[in-house]
Amino acid sequence: MAQRTVLLVLFDGVQSLDVTGPLEVFTGAEHQAPGTYRIRTASLDGGPVRSSSGLTLVPDTSLAEAPGPHTLLVPGGQGTRAPDPRLTAWLREHGPRAERLVSVCTGAILLAEAGLLDGRRVTTHWAYCAKLARDHPAIDVDPDPIYVRDGPVATSAGVTAGIDLALALVEEDLGRDTALTIARHLVVFLRRPGNQAQFSAQLAAQTARREPLRDVQQWISEHPAEDLAVEALAARAGLSPRHFARAFRAETGTTPGRYVDRVRLEHARRLLEDTAAGVEEISRASGYGTPEAMRRAFLKALGTAPAEYRRRFRPAPAY
Repeated sequence: MAQRTVLLVLFDGVQSLDVTGPLEVFTGAEHQAPGTYRIRTASLDGGPVRSSSGLTLVPDTSLAEAPGPHTLLVPGGQGTRAPDPRLTAWLREHGPRAERLVSVCTGAILLAEAGLLDGRRVTTHWAYCAKLARDHPAIDVDPDPIYVRDGPVATSAGVTAGIDLALALVEEDLGRDTALTIARHLVVFLRRPGNQAQFSAQLAAQTARREPLRDVQQWISEHPAEDLAVEALAARAGLSPRHFARAFRAETGTTPGRYVDRVRLEHARRLLEDTAAGVEEISRASGYGTPEAMRRAFLKALGTAPAEYRRRFRPAPAY
């Protein structure tokens, strides 16, 4: 297998975890399979950079002298807000030459400024998705997933999502066993699927202002197998179904039905990942009633069946 050069771009104001998270993953892969990766860090002039947290990072080389990368990884951080024009120009010239173009968090903003994301489906940190979409209308920005693959371009949300994406790339290159070994050493899950939401269902929706609606939100998350029809939830809130549905959407930003769907899906995914319970038991516990109903929900939301989801994403027991 040919050695792949992974080049991480450093700049003042970079988020240190956006750098070190993927760096640890690729370095772990190189330890597991020596000769697989050649990992380099580079700044514009080859000099040290100061991260957004005040940590000084010393690169291996300058971007001008950096080897041509197989995987070019651009981290995020405060330094993406007003990037050095020379960095944007370098990315514009060299980005298309990489076989894989990867960003972590707001590193997507640098790639967008360099014109490398036009026509692509991408993501970034949830707080910057609207800005990215507004400033670059030629880009299809999806604010929900923790990472997105679109051809040779891979973009991820903040910090830990960069680790998830790096693990996915290592699994693509070297197989699941190697990626799983690295995940165990880093004590992280192998691996959250890219289409997992940046927030849990409870965090993705706004918290209702009125106490009865907040109580209903909590009830849904704690009792996914109960009757969660609008009529039942409205009765619990002491409102008419029509008033409840209108108030719930106004205060949470989503409909009761969509909120219930996300809670049930999240609950089922957690049971598939963390327990040995059977699909039939999980379908009942998550409110789907039957395995077929849960299967349809998984295929619609995730594009995979529950059994395949478990096979791919449940961590194997450590020995």
